Amino acid sequence: MAPPRVYGLVDCNNFYVSCERVFDPRLEGVPVGVLSNNDGCFVARSAELKALGVKMGQPLFEVRDLVRQHRVRVLSSNYSLYGDLSARVTDCLRGFTPRLEVYSIDESFLDLSGFEGRDLRAYAAEIRATVRRWTGIPTCVGIAVTKTLAKLANHAAKKTLLDDSGVCALGGESEREHVLRVVPVEDVWGIGRRSAEKLGMLGVKTAADLRDMEPRRARQVLTVVGERIVYELRGLSCLPLDQAPAPRKTTAVTRSFGQPVTEWEPMREAVAAYATRAGEKLRAEGLAAEALQVFMHTSPFRPGPAYSNAATVELRPATDDTFALIAAATAGARRIWREGFQFSKAGVILTGLVPVTKVQPDLLAAADRARGARLMAAMDAINSRMGRDTLVPAATIGRAWRMRQDSRSPSYTTALADVPVVRA
Repeated sequence: MAPPRVYGLVDCNNFYVSCERVFDPRLEGVPVGVLSNNDGCFVARSAELKALGVKMGQPLFEVRDLVRQHRVRVLSSNYSLYGDLSARVTDCLRGFTPRLEVYSIDESFLDLSGFEGRDLRAYAAEIRATVRRWTGIPTCVGIAVTKTLAKLANHAAKKTLLDDSGVCALGGESEREHVLRVVPVEDVWGIGRRSAEKLGMLGVKTAADLRDMEPRRARQVLTVVGERIVYELRGLSCLPLDQAPAPRKTTAVTRSFGQPVTEWEPMREAVAAYATRAGEKLRAEGLAAEALQVFMHTSPFRPGPAYSNAATVELRPATDDTFALIAAATAGARRIWREGFQFSKAGVILTGLVPVTKVQPDLLAAADRARGARLMAAMDAINSRMGRDTLVPAATIGRAWRMRQDSRSPSYTTALADVPVVRA
């Protein structure tokens, strides 16, 4: 009988805040919060800010007095920085295992099967130290025989349920039982608020209670997902490592405007910019789109007339060319544009995604397509080397519609102009 698999979950601590602290040490030890698009709500909080009672998703306007009183450093989201540091953390982790699943921007599962001859706690400590040394990002590591238990172990490491080492390995029966009994059921991976409420009505309050639940009953209450969670909590692996996620079926770029858009020209510029970013995402994954949908709407929270509409444009043949996407998005937006409204949001959604290698080309336009592909490759190479938006279509250069980001840090790792300079 083959030995059970062993999974590790590496989770970056307060990731957005940690990214900001890498390049600004003055943020260490002080309350720091990172805001969502248009500087609306808190999407990341330092431990110091959590201690002040600020909740995830809480609007900034609700706590302005607290922010001033405690001198909280409030920052706008810097997604280019966070994405780049996430990729660096992932590259670092690949040196510790040949099998890895990137679960989110700040979490990765590692297959540690075959490492049983090593002290896994010591190995996890080495992973933490290496990631911190190479990237500056602090992490916690949870280790167990299933992915659900590894998530639980990581939770225990963050909450210091067993110790404050930043590592939790649920290899022993006593450690696993202790963690299962003290972790509330709502903190189990895959159990949302509504599911927790259903379970609570049945007397299932902790992870241990859920583990001891009859699997068939769990399926009745929580569908097959709940049944799998029960088995996973018992140490029976039901969720294999996902090294190759299923190909994307859609991709979208949507944004809320920094201020209401009331004129066609800023809307056209915004839609063109979204189509440009969508094209970059397509080419990064080797895909092409068969259709493009563009939408726009007013805010449901502002007084005045309301309007919402969308238009779909077929792309024949399927394309990943930025200029073709801009033309389609502009045409669709023009069809649904109406004067007299204060638009708060717009977006571009690409559907019918197929591998670009499987696109049936138009023989009469083969030369144009080849020239377009070379141009896109050149633009992507320049923007990759010199920083995003170094080279952009002229149709996207307007600024009035862009998101409000009053306190955004520099793009330290993706724009040459923002690279820190050290003077002797």
